[in-house]
Amino acid sequence: KIKDQTGRESETGPQALCDLCLSQVCCSLDTLCSTQTDGSMCLSWAPLLPQEMADQLLHKMAARGILNDTTVGIFRNCRELRLRRATIRCCPVSLKAFLLALCPHRLQELDASWVSGGLTGANIISGLASNPECRSSLQRLSLDGLNLAWESLWGDGGTHVGFSSLQALRKLSLANTDLTDNVLEDVCSLPQLESLDISCSAVSKLTPLLDCKNTLRSLIAHHLRQLDMPPAGLLFVFSQLHALRHLDFSDDHLTLDDSDGSGGDEATRQLLEGSPDVLPSLVSLDISGWKRITEAAVRAFVESRSGLVFLGLLATGTSSCDVLCTQKNLKVAGEANEDQVCEALRRYRGRECFTREALVHLNNLVSGIDKPRPDMLKLVLSGMQSHPNSLHVHLVATACVFNLTTQDLAQALPVGLLSSTVTQLLYTMKTFPGHQQVQKNCLLALCSDYILEDVPFDKYLAARLVINWLSSHEDPTLQRMTVAVISLLVAKLSPKEAAQLGTDVSIMKQLLAVVQQKAMVGVLDSTLKFALSALWNLTDEMPTAARNFIECQGLELYEEVLESYYGEPSVQQKLLGLMVGSVCACCYDCVSCLPQYWIFTSV
Repeated sequence: KIKDQTGRESETGPQALCDLCLSQVCCSLDTLCSTQTDGSMCLSWAPLLPQEMADQLLHKMAARGILNDTTVGIFRNCRELRLRRATIRCCPVSLKAFLLALCPHRLQELDASWVSGGLTGANIISGLASNPECRSSLQRLSLDGLNLAWESLWGDGGTHVGFSSLQALRKLSLANTDLTDNVLEDVCSLPQLESLDISCSAVSKLTPLLDCKNTLRSLIAHHLRQLDMPPAGLLFVFSQLHALRHLDFSDDHLTLDDSDGSGGDEATRQLLEGSPDVLPSLVSLDISGWKRITEAAVRAFVESRSGLVFLGLLATGTSSCDVLCTQKNLKVAGEANEDQVCEALRRYRGRECFTREALVHLNNLVSGIDKPRPDMLKLVLSGMQSHPNSLHVHLVATACVFNLTTQDLAQALPVGLLSSTVTQLLYTMKTFPGHQQVQKNCLLALCSDYILEDVPFDKYLAARLVINWLSSHEDPTLQRMTVAVISLLVAKLSPKEAAQLGTDVSIMKQLLAVVQQKAMVGVLDSTLKFALSALWNLTDEMPTAARNFIECQGLELYEEVLESYYGEPSVQQKLLGLMVGSVCACCYDCVSCLPQYWIFTSV
């Protein structure tokens, strides 16, 4: 940790030299590369990089969003850029680019989750299997969110090139795919399979798991929507998984009817109440979301499992069970206390339903909080970033942000963390422009002198978003906050940004409307003063903005305001400053401005 200019600990230390160099390579690819005949890039000169650095370069390109069919071409050179741990997660990579750039490498790990560009699970499996080295080297594979297209996993003449072709696979993730019972059978034939994630898939039977009962150590089977097995059948399968240490059988029943035909609730209850001889090696169990679990069943399970280190009980109604407080080494994801809620946010970052549920309970905990909690703010920010398009998550998360940064709390938080948080709030305002409560929560969080003055973020974007909010809301309290935020933001803009904002006639009209509204009723308050300050800053030495001000009848309005608030120095200063500046900026020989000069002679 290092300290910033205020003496507080910075959120992060200086970047590693290697990271800085990789970032520079990413920024300079156009300069460092030539173009191949198919349009893809090729490094003009490639040193023999350490294998770990080649992996890091690929990860950096994926994280920065620049990995695609064109740029991935630099990895076709397997001698200089040797990949072992590859990722194309969420990147637009086609089948042709995948086959040419990644499949020739002797990969040990590949994350192709949520990849776009038409690449299917079948394409990936057949491509990897085409490399004999990959068949024996690949140990970890993630295909979350892909269409598997199982029918095409068969070669000419019925030759099988499915998952079982990758004999070294130990960890496989197929969450949110069209995985079926037939595909699961093929997966479970892998001789060394230790970890399997089949969450949110189309699997209806778990009996294929019996084929890997002696090797499987971790099973994640969250929210199996089409599971169709009686409780006794489910319990029998679980009881045979002798090597299993981690079982996630949680479900999303938070918004669904309690009725369930799969027998999951009853099987879970029987598992809790059953003999310790069932799953004897288990140290982690997640059953969050099941509604019919009893505290008696939880108590029986915990008391019979001395080696248990994690228990997921969010939204089960049992996380307040007294036995949980007596287990010092047991972490619980639930809603009974602060530790449980924070654990839930950490564990369920990728699951929208549980993230929202945990945030609701966190918001109740932090309402009225009087101590800075950067750890909690990090968890809230992580939840927002993991679910960028979820209204349900952002509605609760923005309320949490306000409670965690209100009053003097913001000044005690790391500047880097606050900067990331405000940037996320602006993204939220852009993403949900029509949702009043989300916008209000963001505005409340932004309405802080410290944040607006000392925290770095895109103030031009913020000004535009807040002005858009002002245009559609006339609530006096919100109007006062909004105009105050706009005034402070405009004062922080660069001359170029202020000029750009001042060219927008609609913005000028909005602020003038606030001034006119206050002048009509003769009110002298902070809203009027902030609106006048914002207009002055927008037009000061800005010819285009000054002309817009005049063309919007700003001088006529200011004449009326000047007469109404004669003798008020704070108002007069802002009025005269803007009026003089506007006419000067428009040039003295401008015909449109000449009729306004009598105003100054009368002052």
